Amino acid sequence: MNQEMQTIRVKIEEAVSLLEERFLEREELIRLLLLGLMSNENALLVGPPGTAKSQLARAVSQLFGSGRWFDYLLTRFTTPDEMFGPVSLQQLKLDQYVRQTDGYLPAADFAFLDEIFKANSAILNALLSILNERIFFNGQEKQPVPLLFLIAASNELPEENEQLAALYDRFLIRYEVDYLKHMSSYEKMFQLPDAPLPELLSLKDIRLVREAAEEVTIPEPLIYILYQLKTEMETKEYKLSDRRWHKIGRVWKTSAALNGRSEVNVWDTVFTPHMLWDFPEDLGPLQELFQKVFQDALRQETERELPLGRYDRTAKHWLAFEDELHAFQFKKEVGTRMSPEELEKARTNLENCRTELEETARELRGKLVQWLQREKDLPGFIRNRNFLLLHTAQYAVKYTHLRIQGERTLQTLQGLYRTLFDREIPGVQYDYTL
Repeated sequence: MNQEMQTIRVKIEEAVSLLEERFLEREELIRLLLLGLMSNENALLVGPPGTAKSQLARAVSQLFGSGRWFDYLLTRFTTPDEMFGPVSLQQLKLDQYVRQTDGYLPAADFAFLDEIFKANSAILNALLSILNERIFFNGQEKQPVPLLFLIAASNELPEENEQLAALYDRFLIRYEVDYLKHMSSYEKMFQLPDAPLPELLSLKDIRLVREAAEEVTIPEPLIYILYQLKTEMETKEYKLSDRRWHKIGRVWKTSAALNGRSEVNVWDTVFTPHMLWDFPEDLGPLQELFQKVFQDALRQETERELPLGRYDRTAKHWLAFEDELHAFQFKKEVGTRMSPEELEKARTNLENCRTELEETARELRGKLVQWLQREKDLPGFIRNRNFLLLHTAQYAVKYTHLRIQGERTLQTLQGLYRTLFDREIPGVQYDYTL
């Protein structure tokens, strides 16, 4: 990780801590918003009034003190003038329909739009290009929009409406915000800090992260995981646009860049479920589906360190020959006559089995011992993979599951060896009670 990215990472960690002190039970959302900001993606917060949605959005922008801010509560009576600026009377005299956008959404770096789905069609049409291409059609001109991050909020999701569906699709990050649930939060609620947030980050930091993300690659196994997730979702009748899948890949790349890597790994995907749902009630089923795909991806990533697939194939290969090899051992004991060719083939096969079982079991045992050493601080190891991760202990369990799979394979190898050769494999003692 270069020095600039390391500095940005430290500042983001500090920003997360400051926001967590002010916004209780919003730990995951805070991380997700900062990741979305760095990824140039829009975020939608769904939830009832009084859940600090606008306050959180404003606090995030305050961390970038020099950024221009715009916020507005939309209703069906809101006019384009209120959002995009009044029409210039001077230009109108010249038969030019141009808006004066300074101080309005097309000139903002950060924005918060409350009740966004109540906007009328005139506003919606202009919002579509702002949200997606960062362009505002000002008269006959395409005006570039400096917008770095837009957070929208709504108490309800859009009804069946083609324009609203197009708008909804432009919010990659979706998060349901609810009232505080824990007693400890209510104890702290009356003592929250209210001093202005410091200007920790800069607009330059955002540019550097986005430039670094452009250089990150997504390896083929992760692309396959994305396609596997898409396929699994479609079998459950969940469908996403190609635009959203592409944007998910961009968030993964941004996560990798923030963690100082030039290639995406499985730990960059952990926030993906919040980019998949259309209705909040779908988040649970989609999380389950994602966790299945995630576990497969984690297994693939750890194959170099703990190649469970290779060890398992070895065990299954010789298990298929168990009866044949056992029969040969029995024939030797009772003195059954065999042709020279049969005898040589059986001896060679038995010797190959003995050698391969011993070598595989010793290698697997060594890998498992190393794995156990890592498990002494798995949360720390995992956090080094992605510093934005929350609740690292729950991911540590996934590593433990991989180790248990390896132990089962080792037991299979030892049991087969014991059956065929009536002794333990030399040098493969392992304590399964750890």
